Amino acid sequence: MRLIMLSWEYPPKIVGGIARHTYELGHALAEEGVEVHVITAEFPGAPAYERQHDLLHVHRVAVTEHANDFVHWVQLLNRSMQAKAEELLNSWQQEGKPFKSRAFADGVLLHAHDWLAHYSGAHLKHAYRLPLIATIHATEYGRNNGLHNDLQRYIASVEWQLSYEAWRVICCSWYMKGEVEFALQTPSDKIAVIPNGVDATKFEFKFDETERQAFRSNYAAPDEKILFFVGRMVREKGAHVLLEALPKVRVVYPKVKLLIVGGGYRDHLVQLANWLGVAPHVYFTGFVPDDVLLRIYRIADVAVFPSLYEPFGIVALEAMAARIPVVVSDAGGLKEVVEHNVTGIVTWLNNSDSLAWGILEVLQNPERAQQMVKEAYRRVNTLYNWKRIARQTIEQYRQVWNEYRKSDW
Repeated sequence: MRLIMLSWEYPPKIVGGIARHTYELGHALAEEGVEVHVITAEFPGAPAYERQHDLLHVHRVAVTEHANDFVHWVQLLNRSMQAKAEELLNSWQQEGKPFKSRAFADGVLLHAHDWLAHYSGAHLKHAYRLPLIATIHATEYGRNNGLHNDLQRYIASVEWQLSYEAWRVICCSWYMKGEVEFALQTPSDKIAVIPNGVDATKFEFKFDETERQAFRSNYAAPDEKILFFVGRMVREKGAHVLLEALPKVRVVYPKVKLLIVGGGYRDHLVQLANWLGVAPHVYFTGFVPDDVLLRIYRIADVAVFPSLYEPFGIVALEAMAARIPVVVSDAGGLKEVVEHNVTGIVTWLNNSDSLAWGILEVLQNPERAQQMVKEAYRRVNTLYNWKRIARQTIEQYRQVWNEYRKSDW
């Protein structure tokens, strides 16, 4: 079958979790025999067309007009994505049979990721009468704990439209299924829950102890334990809660260094670290490329993700795959990924006392922490591998296609 996957971000353009999700899913689907055409935004230095696998084609499109604001830019991007998709669909139509008459193996499906791909996805659905699948990675309602201004209400309305137009909606966790049902009024039987995944093999590169210690010395002293956070510098990711917990950790365990990894505006966090008196014990790395990030995972002693809102928590999976003890909040999908006292420590949301306790549980009980690491790594490889996720996704495609072929549109 052929799949047109629409996403505003795809590596090397990485803004959030959608980029990594679409990259891994695209490759895994191609391995399972699906011909995938990713249509996404251009990025400096990245080719307009790239074949990353025999069956995985990446088409990067440009926004050629001046955008008045971000929403306008998204609309212009979708126009370019739509044009590229039409070019592909028209060329495929020249092959002969109408799309709908084909067997599943030769069918064509559309898969849009989040509201930023709604405009092109909905247009293509109606223009070519093809079924549209949507993955809702997060909602504007959830990100902001409600809708408080016109922009948020507008984005939420586009999310609603996308879920309405989609033949099937995929969510990454049971938590997100409930949120989509509530915030977007999506019928329960229209939603499929398929988790995110991680490629554990990417952490298995050669990194001997001499090289590891040399790299580690860039961030911490030999006798310091490294606490590690990676994410966007926005309130929903909870880095401020981690900073508030740090003085409480240091009272009991003073030899710790906190690494906060991620790009974007962070002055508010720097000011908070200074105000709390922990600035000398915090290292803001800013954005780091993937090869550096993978090495940071390999030198960290505890990975901490105290999100206030988290549809899934792929960073927790990555830490589990890198064999680092994880401490998370009980926000959203994180408590589905991390089982308390089995694969990691789960703490109370937005509670720096609880978070400090969780970090100390790991630091002061290294043997139990390693037991949790082993079980977490086992689950990553059995439950959250991309081959399994790709097959679950293909099963949804198959169901949609069979329903579509029986329908009158």
